[in-house]
Amino acid sequence: MNWDRIQGSWRQLKGRVQQQWGKLTDDDFDRIAGRQEELIGRLQERYGRSQDEAEREVREWSERL
Repeated sequence: MNWDRIQGSWRQLKGRVQQQWGKLTDDDFDRIAGRQEELIGRLQERYGRSQDEAEREVREWSERL
C-alpha cells in the first residue's frame, strides 16, 4: 500500500500498527498521523533501531498491507 493511502486510512490502520509495534503510545500515534518519516523516527526512539533498520521495517510492513 502506498503512503498516500496509509495516511488517508491512518485511523483504521492504527490497530495493525500497534500489533506490529506495541511500544508505540497513543501520543505517538497522534504525532505520527500517517507520516512515514515520523513513524520511522518513533521506531528509532522507542526500539533503538538505526534509521536503515526502521526504514526497512516500515517498508516491509507497508508492502504486506
